[in-house]
Amino acid sequence: MSAVHDRDTTPEMRVRQAAHSLGYRYSLHRRNLPGKPDLVFVSRRKIVFVHGCFWHAHKCRRGRRTPVSNTEYWHTKRERNKKRDNEQQRFLRAADWKVLVIWECWTRDLTALRKRLQDFLN
Repeated sequence: MSAVHDRDTTPEMRVRQAAHSLGYRYSLHRRNLPGKPDLVFVSRRKIVFVHGCFWHAHKCRRGRRTPVSNTEYWHTKRERNKKRDNEQQRFLRAADWKVLVIWECWTRDLTALRKRLQDFLN
């Protein structure tokens, strides 16, 4: 578990590189916002979260995978993560922020990722 990081992950770096190459500038991990969003576009009032498929229980193949040992613990942990994510996003939207969640599996197709970012940030 010591190899698991909450920032500067490969998917996050791909999103950051894509946003930067499109000409957008952003802040990282703003502590004054719920959930410490991965990318914050302050002037546009837009936020991007980059979620790992396993940790946030995405509906893709990797997100549906359940560890064989200690299954109940992992199920509870991932459900708690999803609930917390939803609460944070609801709070941010109520505060007039636009929120985009980018899943780890989406970062593999860089063309589609750039298009998704471009559509969201325009």
